[in-house]
Order: sequence, then C-alpha cells, then structure tokens
Amino acid sequence: MSENPRRSEPAELPAAVAAPRSRRTVQLVWLIPLIAALVGGWLAIRSVLDRGPVITISFKTAEGLEAGKTKLKFKDVDIGQVSRVVLAPDLSSVIVTAELVKGSDTHLHEDTQFWVVRPRISGGSVSGIGTLLSGAYIGVGIGKSKEARSEFTGLEVPPIFSTDAAGREFVLHSPDLGSLDYGSPVFFRRLQVGQITGYDLDKNGKGVTLRVFVNAPYDQYVSSNTRFWHASGVDLSLNASGITLDTQSMVSILLGGLAFQTPTSSSPLPPAAPNAVFQLFANRVEAMKHPDTIVDRFTMIFTESLRGLVPGAVVDFRGIAVGEVVSINTRFDPVKGTITLPVEINYFPERFTAREAAGPRTGRAARDPKAMTNMLVGRGLRAQLRTGNLLTGQLYIALDVFPDAPKAKIDWSTTPPEFPTVVGSLQDLQNSLTSIARKLDKMDFEGIGANLQQTLKTATKMMTALDTSVTELTPETKAVIVEARRTLDSADRALASDSPLLQDSTAMMSEIARAARAFRILADYLEQHPEALISGKKEENK
Repeated sequence: MSENPRRSEPAELPAAVAAPRSRRTVQLVWLIPLIAALVGGWLAIRSVLDRGPVITISFKTAEGLEAGKTKLKFKDVDIGQVSRVVLAPDLSSVIVTAELVKGSDTHLHEDTQFWVVRPRISGGSVSGIGTLLSGAYIGVGIGKSKEARSEFTGLEVPPIFSTDAAGREFVLHSPDLGSLDYGSPVFFRRLQVGQITGYDLDKNGKGVTLRVFVNAPYDQYVSSNTRFWHASGVDLSLNASGITLDTQSMVSILLGGLAFQTPTSSSPLPPAAPNAVFQLFANRVEAMKHPDTIVDRFTMIFTESLRGLVPGAVVDFRGIAVGEVVSINTRFDPVKGTITLPVEINYFPERFTAREAAGPRTGRAARDPKAMTNMLVGRGLRAQLRTGNLLTGQLYIALDVFPDAPKAKIDWSTTPPEFPTVVGSLQDLQNSLTSIARKLDKMDFEGIGANLQQTLKTATKMMTALDTSVTELTPETKAVIVEARRTLDSADRALASDSPLLQDSTAMMSEIARAARAFRILADYLEQHPEALISGKKEENK
C-alpha cells in the first residue's frame, strides 16, 4: 500500500469568546423576592386596614371566656373575638381584650352593653341553652349615645330587653323584694306585658328600687295614677261576702311577679314618661285604696291592757278605716306615779268627707283639717279599744261618738297631739262586774241567813195551824160538796134529751119559727100590695 504523501491537517476551530451576561436574566431573578415583599406588604397593609377596633371589657370573672375562641355576637352574628384575658391590677376583676370587625367602631357608644351568655334560669325563662355545646360568648347590645368609647364594664346579668325594643322602663320603690327576681313577669289584666329588668338595695337600706320594662303598646296604659302591686302567690281574703281568691297566673304563683292597673275612678291622664317613679304595694287591695294627701299623727292614751293590739291595726269609724296604728309604747308619770300606754296612730281626716280620686280637694277636711277634727271631738268623737276577733283576741281602735262623754279638747301644741279616749266596752263591763262584786262583799249574808231561818220557822208554825183548821172544817166541807153534787144531778136530768123541759122547749121553738115564717110572708105581700092595709086582701079570680 502506498502512503499518502500529504497528511491531512485538522481544520482550525474558532476561538472561544466569552458571551456577556444578559441584564434581563439578572432582573428576573431579583424580581421574585421583590414581588414577595410587595405581596407581604400589601397583605400587612390590608390586614391593618381590615382590622377593626380593639376594646377592653371588665368582668368580675372569666368563667367560660377563652382567648382566641370566645366570640362577640350581636343578634347571633359574629362581630369580634376575644384576643386576651388578664387579671386587673387590683385582682378585683378580669380585663378582656377583644378585636371587632371593621366598621364596628361606629357602634361603640357610651351606653353599649356587653355580657357573657351562659345557660341561665331566671324569672320563669331559660336562656343560653345553645352555649352548652358551642360554649359561652359575649353578647353585645348597641347603645344610642353619640359619645364613642373603647373601655367598658360588662354586665353580670344579661339585659331583659334589647336597646331597640319598643316600650318604656319605669322605676318602682318597695319595702322589700319579696319573691321577685330578674325577668319576673309584669301583668296587665292578667296578660304578661313586661318584665323586671333589675333591682338594687336603696342607699339608706330602708327599701328596694326595681326597674321594670313594659312592652309597647301596653306602656301607654301606664299613667301617673297607675298602681303597681305584688302579684306573687295567692291572695286569700275572708269578708262578709265570703272567701275571695285572687291570683294572676301559675307563673306568678311559682316564681313571683307584679301587676299594674289604673283605678276606674281616676281622671284620664296622658301616659307616664320613661323612668317615672311609682310605689309598689303589697297587694291589689292596698294599691286600689284612695290616696290620702292629709295624714295627721295623734297619740291615744289607754290604761287598760293592749294585749292583741299590734302596729298596723286599723283605726275604725263605724266600719270605715280612717287610720292605722303606728307604734305602741309605755309612759311613766313620776308626779302621779302611774303608768299609761300611749298609742301613736296615723289619722286620715279626708275619709270623713266626700272627695274625688283625682283633682282639687274642696272638702272641709282639706281646707282646715284641724277645725274638722276639733268639731268632731266637740261633738263627742272619742277613741275606744274594741275586740275585733273573739277567737284570736285581736284588738282595734274604734272612733265613735259618745254624747255623754266628758268634754275634751285637743292640744295641738304637743307633738303629737293627744286624742281623747274612753274606756273600752269590755273594760267597762269588767269594772261594772267588779263594782257589783264589791257591793256583794259588803252585804251581811250571815244576818240575812238568820232572818231567813226565823222566817221559815214562822211559816212552819203557820202551816201547822192551817192544817189544824182544815181538819176541823172537814165535815162541813163534805156536806157542801154533797149538796153541790145533788144540784148538778138535777140540772143534768132537766137537760137530758128525753126530759119534758127539753121537749117543751123544742116545741115552743118550732112554733116561734112558724110564726116568723108567716110574718115574713105577710111582709112580702104588703110590700107588693100596700093598699091591702085599707081594702084588705083581694080574692083571686077563679
């Protein structure tokens, strides 16, 4: 094989040249973190912009509240969530921080209310049953005030009615709470028209202030003359008409309640303003009594026992209550060395005169109550203790007119003035019996007995002498009796049916009857023919 004289040389390769980096590639790489930063910033800004207001609420306890879980709801719609729960610096309460949804700041007013919704039984109603499964939440009640606020004090008891409910709230004053509670019903003509929204002890500790809410349209029936009373339980009364049983409903019997009504004798008045104040009476009878604008305080001095007389006992005038006993005391007179029993009463002089339930007072008692009382006392009006119940021994004070009572006047300069009294009827009877017993003690019963014995001896002697006289007169007495019997036998024989005397008498009576009949015929004929007295009787034509 022949070799190729020319060796083929490799072709020259092009020289490597470094290509410059593209600027576009560098920009795309750094654009990714930039976009991420922008998105994060946008999300942060959006989070800030979408974030609602933050508020703090103070509660006495954090029972059922949990940060990050407990919701805030308005009409069952979530409007926020609890973010933090801490103790207050003074450890007296807990501070709950909550974040609300955007736009809620327009509803955070000074009177906005917050409360914890838990299962609760109150006033005959059950609420918060749904929280047994879902857990407690904070209820929100939007206020109507224009002043904004971010710090609130939560309610320990949920409000009975929402802030946008139609109706009005009223204030009642009562000596005690009785069986009432939050949510207890309010009745009008036995219809439930409202509820008790709250109560509190008065600052002086002498009573209780209650707040009640009456739903519309029933609130228009509450005027300044309306009376409220306890409708709890059963009112049982016994009077001359029989037994009266009064109750509102089974709910009021079990859980308590109150009722209201305006007396029919009252003048029509416009509805009462919100938060108007009323007195809460113990029962319907007390509530419907006429109000007494004039009340006089008197002291009545008694010397007899007051066992059975208690504060609150009636002061009666012929069946009409004109006052009541306020207090019973004792008084020692060091000068006379005697002990008396002063009784203070409230006296209502208006009840002696006719008056209207509302309107101007024009009676004499209203114009000059002292003159009215002086006039009555001058005519013999006195106070007297009397027994109201023989079984229980209860006493009452009766005012009545005693024309023969000693003259008396009321000294108005003393406080309170003293009203004249007379001895009670039972005490008067007791005094009379005591006087009779004393007179009997003074009688000489031994001398009377001796004289009576002597009289009996004399009577015995007289009876013995009378027996002797009767014995001596016995034969003559028998003869008289025999003669009297013979006379009676003769009269009996003369009046017998077959005796001649009776037969002759019967025949004579028959003749007299025939003569009377003939005379009657003659009289009738002469009445028809008076001329017969002159001409005689005419013969009848044959």
